Amino acid sequence: MITFAHVMYALVTVSVIVVMLFRRGVIIPTLLGTFLIGWIYKGDLISGFKAVYNANLTAAKELFTIFLIITFMVALLASLRDIGADRRMIRPIQKLIVNGHVAFFVLAFVTYVISLFFWPTPAVPLIGALLIPAAIRAGLPAMGAAMAIALAGQGMALSSDYVMQIAPMLSAKGAGVPTASVADKAMVLSLITGGISIAGAYIMNRKAIRKAGATDVLEEAKVPSSAVSTVEYAEAAAAVETLHPSVIRWSKIFAVLVPLSMLIVMAVMAASKFGGGSAMGGFEGGDGAAFIGGVAVILLILSCTVFSKVRALDKISDHLTEGFVFAFKAMGPVIPIAGFFFLGNADFSKSILSLGDNVQAPAFLYDIVMSIQYAIPSNGFITAFGILIMGIIAGLEGSGFSGLPLTGSLSGALGPTVGIDPSTLAAIGQMGSVWSGGGTLIAWSSLVAVAGFAGVSAIDLARKNFLPVMIGLAVSTIVAILIW
Repeated sequence: MITFAHVMYALVTVSVIVVMLFRRGVIIPTLLGTFLIGWIYKGDLISGFKAVYNANLTAAKELFTIFLIITFMVALLASLRDIGADRRMIRPIQKLIVNGHVAFFVLAFVTYVISLFFWPTPAVPLIGALLIPAAIRAGLPAMGAAMAIALAGQGMALSSDYVMQIAPMLSAKGAGVPTASVADKAMVLSLITGGISIAGAYIMNRKAIRKAGATDVLEEAKVPSSAVSTVEYAEAAAAVETLHPSVIRWSKIFAVLVPLSMLIVMAVMAASKFGGGSAMGGFEGGDGAAFIGGVAVILLILSCTVFSKVRALDKISDHLTEGFVFAFKAMGPVIPIAGFFFLGNADFSKSILSLGDNVQAPAFLYDIVMSIQYAIPSNGFITAFGILIMGIIAGLEGSGFSGLPLTGSLSGALGPTVGIDPSTLAAIGQMGSVWSGGGTLIAWSSLVAVAGFAGVSAIDLARKNFLPVMIGLAVSTIVAILIW
């Protein structure tokens, strides 16, 4: 039965979408909406206050595994920076950049691999400082370099988030489906979207690629990247040369050990999906994140000990703090948004509204969809593209992940109505939200960092990315409908 609380939930959801369209944060609408629904549903003001707190607490409990995996991976990258291993991992790749055409695909491949494990935001300074100048000297235009990095990192790698599985977890919890089902489908869709968009970007820049050593190429290669980041990396590079010889030796070892460890992790996870799961326990849900997080912790301990056996206890604390700060900056705003959309799910609304064991929990979003299902076209294409557009709109405020609770919840509610697996719709919505807000289509996202290192305009970069990305998203959505 539709109550006034259901109507309020629908109105708040619409207001959230409207605020996203104006590229503004949606935290205040979701917090106020949670308060009003708790007050209206329980009939007393105190319940409204309790609902706001409980919603955020519930979301924090459900999502804390995400904070941990981000923390450990960022802390590991910081520890590698101390001993210079992060730069040593990249240097051999510079030798592969023999011309502008090769440079484009090398940038895309390296960015994709590193971003899968460390996320693109921490990876961009490393790649931008060491590989972009080499790519430009080889003849690749600065805009081409920026497009390759943005599409492969902020687009293809982040939209699947297959290793850390933060995005699939958010989508799956909203849709009420297993994380693995969303992660696997998102991986396929990200490769389709990424392959099309990167190929399109190459075609757009192919004629502008020049011969290595040309005067204008050398001049463009001198374009300063982000001033602060350049200074930081110059200082870090100088510091590496002053390290103790034993640390430098370990730096070379870790430059091989860390990538090799991550490749082994991926191989084990892949083997578990193709028949080896029973022997290794499988990696369903958050198990994959737990596995890679545990490996990252052991590598973190080893790298901190190598840097300074005496100061290792203090250094690891510093790096973990840095990791937690980064995690809360990246994911903190998602908690109140997720709390509101968790309130629309019967699996979470009971604890948020402090209902008794014998009281049936309301499923606000599902009830609303069921009440208007007669007006919803039972057409898979329309619904899938509607979820895609909703994801793109959700990403307009500049965070690719904050819209995932919304697209996930809508997928869980609409999927049964139109006869499409909710995990498929959730993966489609994830593509729209992350490709939009993650840093490929809007200039006020992390795309700014990529543009800064390449020395190009963030607005021009977003404009150049628009057509290949939208074509890629459309094709991947059609493929999802046809095969799933």
